[in-house]
Amino acid sequence: MDRTELLIRGLRIDWDSISADSYLRNIPAIAGLESLEFNKHVTIFQGENGSGKSTLLEAIAVAYGFNAEGGTRNYSFSTYDSHSELHDALTLVRGYNRSNWGYFLRSESFYNVATAEEEYSRGPGGTPQYFHERSHGESFLQLAQNSFRDGGMYLMDEPEAALSPQRQLTMLLEIVRGAQNGSQFIIATHSPILIGIPDAEILCFDGGEIHPVSYEDTDSYRITEMFINDRRRLLDRLLSEEE
Repeated sequence: MDRTELLIRGLRIDWDSISADSYLRNIPAIAGLESLEFNKHVTIFQGENGSGKSTLLEAIAVAYGFNAEGGTRNYSFSTYDSHSELHDALTLVRGYNRSNWGYFLRSESFYNVATAEEEYSRGPGGTPQYFHERSHGESFLQLAQNSFRDGGMYLMDEPEAALSPQRQLTMLLEIVRGAQNGSQFIIATHSPILIGIPDAEILCFDGGEIHPVSYEDTDSYRITEMFINDRRRLLDRLLSEEE
């Protein structure tokens, strides 16, 4: 694949623009990062809690023009300003293609985005949406499906938090179809289902630096496999360590 087809080909970070006492300097995978390349239409950020996945994804989203809490680049609401200064120091390397459409979808602020979507949908020319009248998972999936268009830029932070395994498979199919039709996705997730998206590049944030890994070498896959194949032995060992 020609990397110039991608909407975002990579990024650079100017650490001189980040304060000396910033907490960003204490996140190993981010503190040592000066540049990063994207090589596929689907990039997965994978790693332990606190490894910096969501922090970097949020910075990419804001640098691209998205609202920090989620939505399209036209969204301007803010319920709590918590995003880091990383986006100010981050420069995106863009491809030759351009897109007028995209979406930033994050599980932790989905309620706020769904509320904004309902309000905007009632405006002139809109089709009223009723996300809060559905379950969390149903409304999350519907919002994602409504927002996916060919050739768009999509950033997703832990989408599995709202979805059952069956709905995660539905989301996987939507992402694969979008990627086949020119869309680009960058997804931070722990889901062994979503990490398994065919032909995705998986970038691991563990071990002090961001590095590519195979699906079978991710902790999400290995621990899930261990639990499914030998649940009793694993639980016996964990419970014995607690005593």
